[in-house]
Formats: sequence, C-alpha cells, structure tokens
Amino acid sequence: MGNNAKIMEVEMNSIAWEANLAPGDIVVSLNGKPLKDIFDYHYAMSGHKIKLKIKKGNGALEKLKIYKEEYTDIGIRFKEDLIDGQKSCDNKCIFCFIDQLPPGMRETLYYKDDDARLSLLHGNYVTLTNTGMNELKRLARLHLSPINISVHTVNPELRVRMMNNRFAGDIMEKIRFLAKKKITMNCQIVLVRGYNDGDELDRTVKELGELYPYVNSLSVVPVGITKYRQRLTKLIPYDKKASETVIDFVESLQSDYKNLHDKNFVYAADEFYVMAKRNVPKPNEYDGYPQIENGVGLMASFEEELVLALESESFDLKEKRTVTIVTGVAAYNFMKKMAAFAEKKIKGIKIKVHKVKNSFFGETVTVAGLITGNDIINSMKDKNPGDEILFPGVMLKADEDLFLDNTTIDEMSEALGVKVTPVYVSGYDFIDKVIGREMDV
Repeated sequence: MGNNAKIMEVEMNSIAWEANLAPGDIVVSLNGKPLKDIFDYHYAMSGHKIKLKIKKGNGALEKLKIYKEEYTDIGIRFKEDLIDGQKSCDNKCIFCFIDQLPPGMRETLYYKDDDARLSLLHGNYVTLTNTGMNELKRLARLHLSPINISVHTVNPELRVRMMNNRFAGDIMEKIRFLAKKKITMNCQIVLVRGYNDGDELDRTVKELGELYPYVNSLSVVPVGITKYRQRLTKLIPYDKKASETVIDFVESLQSDYKNLHDKNFVYAADEFYVMAKRNVPKPNEYDGYPQIENGVGLMASFEEELVLALESESFDLKEKRTVTIVTGVAAYNFMKKMAAFAEKKIKGIKIKVHKVKNSFFGETVTVAGLITGNDIINSMKDKNPGDEILFPGVMLKADEDLFLDNTTIDEMSEALGVKVTPVYVSGYDFIDKVIGREMDV
C-alpha cells in the first residue's frame, strides 16, 4: 500500500506545496487511517481540518495538521486511484467472455477485474461478489453512486451456479442495503438461453423494479459467444426468433413501468433489435440513455446526434471526397442508412460502408468493438477505400492506438495505403471525420 500511496505530483502554490510535501513522499495515514483509494482522499478534503502522517523521501516520518476551507483540495495527486490495489474477479461464470479469448493476446486482456470502485471511476459493471458488507458500508458512507451491477439473476441458487461462486447468492441483500442507503444503481442481466431467461428473467426484472428509483435502470444484453469455447459450458447463441421473444417481453414490461414511474426502466440491448431485424426504439424511449455504455440506445443516440449535426450547418465540400466506414456485421445496415442520410446532406461526399466479418473470434461475434486490426486489413485488401478509412474508436485499447490483436493504426494505414482514422460514438464526431474537418484538441 505504501508505494501506491506515494505522491506523484504536488500542485504548485497549493496547500500541500506550502506544507513542503513533495513527489516521492508517501501518505502513511490520513486522519488516522491508511488511504484505501482516491475516494477516501476526496472525502477527507470535504473537512476543514486534516491530519497527515507522511514518510519523506529520506525515510523520516512527519505529522502534519492542515486547516483549510471545507471542500478545498490540498493539491496532491497519486499514481493510482485505487491505492490499496485493484480487486480481481473470483467468479468462474459460465458465460465469461475472457475465458473465451484465444492464447497469445496481450496480457492485460486476460485480467478479470471485479472492483466496485472501478464502476464509479470508469463505469465498469461489477458482480459485488468480491465486495463485502464492510466495503459496501464504506462506499455508502462516502455517498458514492451510481454503481453499475451485473446481477444476471436474483435467484440465489441459479446465480451461484451461473457464476460458479458459492458466495454469489447474496446479491439482493447487497442491493437492498445500497437502496436503503439511497445509493443509485444501474443493473444489467447478461441473458443466457436456458438459464436466466423466461420465468427467471421475469422474476429478476420484477424484484429489481421494486427497488426503483434506487435501482435506476436495468439492461438485458445477449451473452457473447466466441469460437474459443473448448471445454467450456455449451451455450446457445441468440438468433432472430429468440431475440424477438426477448424484445416482446421487455417491451411488455416497459408499458407497465411507464405507467408507474413515467420511464421504461428496463431496456433491451441494441444487439437484440439487430438480430430480430427490428428498428431500435426512438430516442425518447431510452429515458436519457442511462446504460448507453452498455450498448443500450447507442444507435438511437448516434442517429439523433447525426441529424442534429447535419441540421446545424450547411455542408458543401470544395473538393470531392470519398471515405469508407468499416464496421461489424451487427451495425452494417444501420451504418448504411446513416451514410445514405449524410450523403444527401453533404455536397461532394461519397461514403462507402464496408462490413467486416469477425474471423478472429468467430462469426457469432458481430459487434464492431471486437473486430481486430488484421481482420480489417484482410477484409479491405484489394478494395478502393477512397481518401480515408474511418473505423469505430471502440475497437482501440483505451488511450492507445492498439487494436485487440496489437495492430496499430500506423500499421493498418501502411498495409492499406490510405489514412486510417478512429471515429468515436458520436454523430457529431462522425460528421467531422467524414468531411475531414480537423478539430482542436
């Protein structure tokens, strides 16, 4: 813990700077307790007096009392937000996507995190099986929310079986505790055919719905199945008919919740609508997109933004321009529709849409975010992409230009002989990249 509590940066002229704190100093304790994470630090900053025990770079220990205005930061930064270390996942879920990865990928892709604090920091979904009641009490005391929770089922025996963890059955006890403490939660169900669908799905939705508004929203997403499931539990992928059944069930419940709470509460992932060959709901059916990062309402939001972007100004390119959008099987028809709409509004633009089948993970994986660089390169060989290839930025590792198979943007650009540019999930960014407009960073 000591190294993780090492100060990385001290803001110049801050309270910490005036107290002679320096990079390399270690915070041994804050207000008499070791720091667990950045949340402890920020909570302490709400007070007007703090006590610090510091181990200086030369090994000397110093005790400091600092008086300040309430909610004023003293100006120190740590290398890691989770000072006591990140918690890994103890579950062995029958549907775990990481267990379906092939060998030889970068090491970080095989790491399973299950830390409630990552939900608060980055929007991760966590099972809470690694989060004991003492930690939940601390998070509640710090008033931290929303927490994104992978519930899957509220049936204790079924949850233990699906997650292969004998401690997984107390999920509703934990959720009810958080609701009692007025902590907001967004929950998800990864739906596995023959396990947590049908009557089990009905039970899960209704028990969680009873805890509204603290359980703020619930998403139902299809299990992801790759071709690397040797020696794993046999699972049945969703098809058109099964997806229609899920959508019909979810939409039947939405009308009930709309009457109760004036919002739909439960939402089916965009993938179900694609597999069922149905149009996704209108933007106002998503109630502000509480689960958009979970693939719920992504298409509706994108189309809404695209329309607004195209109506905000007139587009008449001085030079004709052709771009190719590469995407996965699931989003192909939707992106063709978006491209055709954009072409009508932008004079001088030609937008091609190219569908990339997933050879790396198998063709049952259709989402764009799991397409590898080499699959794009192999699929685009001998094609004429025009002036530029655009691809969804979700294909890249966060904050790096690496695809899942470690292909870089530069390597792809060199292999295909054309500029290659990521587009982030925004209708506005899509238009900027399509017309080649450079944005200020």
